[in-house]
Amino acid sequence: MALEDRYGLPLSTTSDAAASAYREGVDLMLAGWTGTAEALERAIAADPDFALAHIARARVHAFYQQGDLARSKAAAARERVAKRGTERERSHVETLGLAIEGRLPEAIAAMRKHIETWPRDALVLSLPLGAFGLFAFSGMADHDRARHELCERVAQHYGEDWWFLTMYGWAMTENGDVPHGRGVTERGFNLRRANAHAAHAVLHAMFEDGSIDDADRLVDDWIPAYDRAGILHGHIRWHQALGALEHGDAARALSIYADVLQPSVAQAPPLNAVTDGASLLWRLSAYGHAVPEALWRDADAAAQKLFPKSGLPFADVHMALFAAATQNREALAARLAVIEQRLADGKLPAGPVVPAICRALLAFADENYRACVQTLAPVLADVVRIGGSHAQRELIEDTYIVALMRSGELPRARALLEARLHRRPSQRDRAWQAAMG
Repeated sequence: MALEDRYGLPLSTTSDAAASAYREGVDLMLAGWTGTAEALERAIAADPDFALAHIARARVHAFYQQGDLARSKAAAARERVAKRGTERERSHVETLGLAIEGRLPEAIAAMRKHIETWPRDALVLSLPLGAFGLFAFSGMADHDRARHELCERVAQHYGEDWWFLTMYGWAMTENGDVPHGRGVTERGFNLRRANAHAAHAVLHAMFEDGSIDDADRLVDDWIPAYDRAGILHGHIRWHQALGALEHGDAARALSIYADVLQPSVAQAPPLNAVTDGASLLWRLSAYGHAVPEALWRDADAAAQKLFPKSGLPFADVHMALFAAATQNREALAARLAVIEQRLADGKLPAGPVVPAICRALLAFADENYRACVQTLAPVLADVVRIGGSHAQRELIEDTYIVALMRSGELPRARALLEARLHRRPSQRDRAWQAAMG
């Protein structure tokens, strides 16, 4: 009898040990849990010709920006699946390989075709679903809706699967159906508590519905069981720091930064480490709290090593936070030159919003709030195209609101705050309203 993955799809290995380790590794990956790489390495050791184990291991390397290792493992997977692999496995390997290589349009097309035939191939389905997934980083303006619609199309194939409920609920939340999304995510979380993606998705729903104190308690209760090396450990604590800022507790937010986010202690993948650190420090400063200059300098030095050149718009925007805060105009000018050239060449799917955000951030740091407003206003509706989640992108809207207030454009600031408060409660937004009288 053929060995199968947890979703009932046949595996081209005759090794029980390889199949078992692969199933474990994929589940750990889908849960954002530690031990993923080790389980997949055991699968490879048990059957060196098992292509799916190689491509899954390549995906983990890609998470940590280990490009050479990721591409090497992907090449090994392609070679092996060509010799010993089913049609499904060949398509699986190719789709993940395209994603690992950053060939987003091709990867999205391959993913869609693959899921039409094998909707229960969870690892392929996972590619477009996250805040850093194929859809989010494609430059699409409607990636929140696209994720939700994709999940709805395949939901009948998953039922009460803990991983699918996690991602389906998160897609609902990000697409605006917060009450339903929170409920679906919590169902998945209750089926498997050792699931960092579920904890994270619940925190997003709590952010959107204003349950800040509930979110804080959730993290305090749940995080002790999650290893600090977990892929989302720092980011989950980042959410807790945002909650502290809702209460105006800058000291607690800085304590969380020092504990898990600053470069000397961060164990997150590079993209998480850079974006979480930059955005938290920027929020602190924009909200009127003092941020020691040394924190910015240390974080910027670490970020420059990880993202020395322009590439991913989401990373570029966060690198602009560092450049603006440290007044590193030369670094920002060099990055902007590359961004503008890619835009001119038609190779920047996210479009003009990327350089506009970068320039607006510098204007804000220069206390030229009117220029910040003038630069951001025409592109606010397109901020979604840089990717990430609502919670992450709200940084740009917050910057815009503060710039409006500081430039004396109080009616426009009030209107934005009213719209946000209509969507969700926020102590910070109420405090800003009160400060404007």
